[in-house]
Amino acid sequence: MNSDLSPALGDSADLTFTVAESDTAAALGSGDVPALATPRLLAWLEAVTLAALALPAAGGVTSLVSRVEIEHRAASPVGAEVVVHASACFVDGRLVRFEVAAEQTVRGSTSLVATGQITRVLVDRARFLARL
Repeated sequence: MNSDLSPALGDSADLTFTVAESDTAAALGSGDVPALATPRLLAWLEAVTLAALALPAAGGVTSLVSRVEIEHRAASPVGAEVVVHASACFVDGRLVRFEVAAEQTVRGSTSLVATGQITRVLVDRARFLARL
């Protein structure tokens, strides 16, 4: 994020994860196969959008996911290295939309795992928490 704490087009981040048994559809109950579960993939994609915003942890502003559209295109086995990427493609005030993608490396070969968009909304942390 740029220095005045406003999101900017092109703000981006990458995170890398290794698929563990606990990340599989069988472990999370979203299926019965020993491959990366879509809910875990979505959590990783949400995490990378948060990293791209780079909001200060002690700040008064936080962000919430308001919309998700992803296509989970390929299975990732246990042990696969998955790199998730987010880049801000639309900014309008408090609304920030990210293009997201995930790639995996399995046995030295890289392939696309997922693509999509995730929209986050910036909110005042104290005001939000007061509503809970």
